[in-house]
Amino acid sequence: MGKLWKGLAVTSLSALTLMGVLAGCGEATDPGSASTTISSVSGMQTAAKKDSVVVALGSGGEPTGLDPCTSSWGHGTAPLIQSTLVEYTTDKQIRKDLASDYNMSSDGLVWTFHIRDDAKFTDGKQLTAKDVAFTFETAKQAQSSLDLTFMEKAVAVDENTVEITLNRPKATFIHTVASVGIVPEHAYSEGYATNPIGSGPYQFVEWKQGEQLLLTANEDYYGTKPSIKNVTLMFMEEDAALAAAKAGQVDIAVTSATLADTKIDGMKLVSISTMDNRGLTMPMQPAGSGTSVSGYPVGNDVTSDIAIRHALAYGIDREEIAKGALNGYADPCYSENDGAPWCNTEEVKVEYDLEKAKKILDDAGWVDTNGNGIRDKNGIEASFTALYPSGDSMRQSVGMSTAEQAKKLGIEIKIKGESWDDITKDQFTNAVIMGWGDSNPYVSYSLFHSAGKLKDDYYNPEGYHNPIVDAHLEKAVTALNTEESYKEFQLSQWDGTTGTAMHADCPWIWLVNARHLYFVRDGLEIGDQQLHPHGANWPLVENLKEWSWK
Repeated sequence: MGKLWKGLAVTSLSALTLMGVLAGCGEATDPGSASTTISSVSGMQTAAKKDSVVVALGSGGEPTGLDPCTSSWGHGTAPLIQSTLVEYTTDKQIRKDLASDYNMSSDGLVWTFHIRDDAKFTDGKQLTAKDVAFTFETAKQAQSSLDLTFMEKAVAVDENTVEITLNRPKATFIHTVASVGIVPEHAYSEGYATNPIGSGPYQFVEWKQGEQLLLTANEDYYGTKPSIKNVTLMFMEEDAALAAAKAGQVDIAVTSATLADTKIDGMKLVSISTMDNRGLTMPMQPAGSGTSVSGYPVGNDVTSDIAIRHALAYGIDREEIAKGALNGYADPCYSENDGAPWCNTEEVKVEYDLEKAKKILDDAGWVDTNGNGIRDKNGIEASFTALYPSGDSMRQSVGMSTAEQAKKLGIEIKIKGESWDDITKDQFTNAVIMGWGDSNPYVSYSLFHSAGKLKDDYYNPEGYHNPIVDAHLEKAVTALNTEESYKEFQLSQWDGTTGTAMHADCPWIWLVNARHLYFVRDGLEIGDQQLHPHGANWPLVENLKEWSWK
C-alpha cells in the first residue's frame, strides 16, 4: 500500500507542478522533495482549481497513439488535440465544426466540404483543404480502426474546399467524418503519434506513457475558448483511482458499480446513461453446420431453436440484472443502439413475462422429462455455455444473474471465462456475453448483415442471415439523406414482419446498458454529457471544452 501512495503523490504532483507553470503560477515545489505530501498536493490542486482539472481514467483507456490516422485516437469521440469536420451534439445529431458547410452529390458519391478560414494549427500555420485531403488519404492507407475502404480519393479543390469521392454511396460516411481528426501535412512525421500538432480546443503538452497525458487550452482555437485551461489525464486501475479521489488528488475518477457506493468527502457520484450494452450472442445454426470463415466449428442445437431465444428474451428480468449484478447502475437493454436516433425504440422493447416465456417453451416441445429442472426436447437438454472474457467481473456478474433467472425457465446456462483468443475459436458454437455500443449506426450493418457472418471480428459470430434485413441495411448505408438512412436502420430491427428485434429473429438476447460512473469533485461542472457509447473513459471528455468550475 505504501508503494501505491508514493506513486500517486509523485505522479499527481508532477502533473500539478507543470500545470502551475503553464498557468503562470511561478516556481513550484520540487516533486522529488522528501517533504512532498498528499496534503500539499491537494492544497496545490485547490489553488489551481479555477482553470485546471485532473481526471483519472481507467488504465485500459490509455491510447496507443495520438494520431487519428494510424490509431483509434478520437474514433467515436472527440480527439481533443485535433479538430474534426463535423461533430456530435449531445443527442447524437451531426453539426458542423471545421466544415462551414458540406453537401453530397445527387448520386451519393462525392462529398464536398467547405473549410472555415479561421482555423489554425497550434504552430500558427493555417489549416486548409490540403490538410483535410492529406488526412483522409493517410488514414485510408494506414487501414487503422477507421474503415475507409469505400473511399476512392480526397482532393483539395482550392484552399477552402475539399472533395471526397466514394466508390459507392454511403450515408453513414458522415459519422466516419466525425471521427477523423485533421492533421497538418507540413508537420506530419514519424513521431507525430507521440508529439501531435492540431487545431482542436486543446494543445498537447506531454505524454508520460503508462502514467498521464497533459494538455493545455489552445488559445488560438476558433471556437469558444475552454474554461478549463490545463488538463491532466491520468491512467489508473479502479482501486488506485478511488484512493486518489479520497486523497483529493483528482477532480474526477472513472469508477465501477462495485465501488460506486463509496462515500468520498467533497465528491459526488455522477451516473451517465449509455448504449454501452451487454447481451448474449446466440448461434443460430444447429450443431455440425460446417465451419466459420477461419475453419472453427459452427452451430448449437439449443441456441439455434428460436423458442429458446424467445423464451429468454421474455423470461429474463433486466431490471433484476441491473439491480443484482450492477448495484442498480444499469438500464434494461433491448437493442444494439438504445436511445440513438436511428433506433426503432418502441418496436424493439419486450416486456418481462415469465409465464409467456414458459408457454413458448411448452408449445415448442421443451419439457422436463428427466425431472432434473432442465427442459429437454428430442433427447437434447436446454443447456448451453455462455462465454465471457476472463477477468471481466462485470460480464461475469451479468452472466451469473442471467443464468440464475434462466433456471426458472428450465434452461441451464453455464457461465465460463476464457481468453479472447479462445473465445475467437469458441464463439461460433457457444453464446458469448458480448458488449457493443457505437456512435456510428454502421455498427448495425456490421452486427447483422450476412456479409459479416462467422468471421473472427466478433460482430456476427451467431451467423445471422436474413435477406430482408440485408436489404434494409444496404438501403440504410446507401441512402442519399440521413432521414432515409435512419428509417432503414429502424426497419432492419422490425419492419412489421421480420427483423433483428428480440420478438422477431432474436440473434441476440440483449440484457443491460451499463451506466458510466464517475466520482466528480464538488463545483466541477462537466456539462451535458452525450449518450455514451461503449467504454467509460473517452466519452466522458467528449465535451471537455465545455467543462468549468463554479
